[in-house]
Amino acid sequence: MPLSTRILLGLLIGAALGVLGNLLLSPAKGEAPGEAYRLGLEFADTIAYPVGQVFLRMLFMVVVPLVLTSLVLGVAGIGNLRALGRIGGRSVAWFVLTTACAVMLGLVLTNTLAPGRSMDPQVAGEVRALFEKEASSKIQLGKESPGFSVDTLVAIIPRNVVASAADPRDALGLIFFAIVFGIAMTLVPKERTQGLRDLLQGIYEVVIVVLGFAMAIAPYGVAGLIFATTFKLGLPVLGSLGYYLVAVLGGLLFHQFVVLGLLVSVFARYSPLLFFAKIRGLMVTAFSTSSSNATLPTTMRTATEEFGVPREVAGFVMPLGATLNMNGTALFEGVSVLFLAQVAGVELSLAAQLLVILLAVLSAIGTAGVPGGSLPLLAVVLEQVGVPAGMLALILGVDRLVDMTRTIPNVTSDLVCSLWIARSQGVQLKQ
Repeated sequence: MPLSTRILLGLLIGAALGVLGNLLLSPAKGEAPGEAYRLGLEFADTIAYPVGQVFLRMLFMVVVPLVLTSLVLGVAGIGNLRALGRIGGRSVAWFVLTTACAVMLGLVLTNTLAPGRSMDPQVAGEVRALFEKEASSKIQLGKESPGFSVDTLVAIIPRNVVASAADPRDALGLIFFAIVFGIAMTLVPKERTQGLRDLLQGIYEVVIVVLGFAMAIAPYGVAGLIFATTFKLGLPVLGSLGYYLVAVLGGLLFHQFVVLGLLVSVFARYSPLLFFAKIRGLMVTAFSTSSSNATLPTTMRTATEEFGVPREVAGFVMPLGATLNMNGTALFEGVSVLFLAQVAGVELSLAAQLLVILLAVLSAIGTAGVPGGSLPLLAVVLEQVGVPAGMLALILGVDRLVDMTRTIPNVTSDLVCSLWIARSQGVQLKQ
């Protein structure tokens, strides 16, 4: 059975068991939890969730060496600065334009459906109280975030590359170092750097083998993660936020299959049906990990093995996109800000919504590619348009599901970008 099918089965089985357990065992309102429900929680916390964390940690374990070796080899492999400038310019233009398109789609959907005006105020208050403590920590992180400014651009240059490698929020520092290092290698005679290239290539190939170890336990890790989430979350909270979920999940799915499908057809000249058939495993991995960084090894492998993208192109575009290209995150932020404004009774003018587009694009660029990485910056966007950041608590109950879904267009957009660049270089993609 193909790995992608086994991962999908793990996802479906874990989700079904979690929802069924929640429906059968969770206590009614006002009742104390029964022994069976407590045992279910204990199983979710001590067995299912840790198995999922083992899978996630093994993926994160290889991210730093993979980013470093793939970017350095990718930049050095391009061979000259002019070609590098063309690829870099096209990649950044793709990231900015597709992200802006995604957030505009989210605003159009939320203005049309107006999900915030349909929520029962009593339900909103109960959910807000339930997640108030968690929301306060996210709000504090948001206040500590400097946002996007000149200082942000300066901070891209790391003082200590080892510290940048150790901090997932400072991935741009590691990427900057790798790009500069690769550029420097192109300026040194190749015979002087051949030993270094061989060393980096050896590290890269070993990392790919370690990635294979992680993917071997992926079906079990995915099942554990989704079981722990659905057993605790259940259906009641999902029902109370149903209109919000329709808007944000509908927008994410439309962007994934319609917008990106159209882009892969026009720019990569590739059949959307064949494209989505080939990336089933990638989409399931992105959904289950909720992290562009954790999915990065799978994204790169999919690009090179399934589509024949040159390794130097994939090695440049993918690590850069995992940090800068957040289509799904920007769409989520646009929908969430407008939804929470509607619940709070705050009317956002056209000018305010244009500001939301700008802030969502900039904050998506600054978002760490880890689970829940967009929530702190979302608090900043809310405050900027006059919506109380405490309203963030309202969507935390379902953010896990939304976070898992928004990672899919994040990584898919990176892949489509690499196909476009490969096609523009005359590469014949695998069918």
